[in-house]
Amino acid sequence: MKTIALNLVLLFGLLTVACIKITSTPLPIANYTSLDTTNKRFLALGDSYTIGQSVPKTDRFAEQTKQLLAQQNFMFEPIEYIATTGWTTLNLESAIHAQNPMNNYTIVSLLIGVNDQYQTHDTTFYRIRFTNLLLKAIQLAGNKKEHVFVLSIPDYSVTPAVSASNKAIVSKEIDWFNEINKSVTLSFEVGYTDITISSREAANNAQLIASDGLHPSGLEYKKWAELLAPKIIHALK
Repeated sequence: MKTIALNLVLLFGLLTVACIKITSTPLPIANYTSLDTTNKRFLALGDSYTIGQSVPKTDRFAEQTKQLLAQQNFMFEPIEYIATTGWTTLNLESAIHAQNPMNNYTIVSLLIGVNDQYQTHDTTFYRIRFTNLLLKAIQLAGNKKEHVFVLSIPDYSVTPAVSASNKAIVSKEIDWFNEINKSVTLSFEVGYTDITISSREAANNAQLIASDGLHPSGLEYKKWAELLAPKIIHALK
């Protein structure tokens, strides 16, 4: 009987994870207006993709998400960032520890891993550190895992900064790292947004690349915001 019960628990867990939606195409923003006029708090965790390297602050994906949320009367205080260009999961983990933010954020976004891929190529330690960061993100959201939003790592191999001879291996490694952050995220039943598919469209559209030839443009970040905003609205209803 114990074996049967355990199998049922495992089966239920697998079914629960399978039901979590992973979106790579924008959901329509419902015509929903929040009646809660209290300003909410948004913490964005990550690296250069989070701070929008080489684009104006207003073009960052979190800022554009905030603008879309405001249209539905979900009002946020100025977004707080713990993110710096070049950071790995270890850097981000250390920075969160040093800053010691309070555990009362309405929304926490997490996008981290490209520098782990670029600097270390170490998937084993990435899994461990990403798991730690996800658990911390949940804690920072007041232990409301439905208020945590993980984004996949964009594929920078499509940019001019990567030589033709390295594009294939970079793209493959990005997939490896995304397989890890996706599996960890879903194992904790946290929402996962795949923006990698969108980022690869830059191979045929230079307007999606910032002036530095490496990072996304504000137009690309807008696409990410359009993926995130409907999910955040759904979580806050």
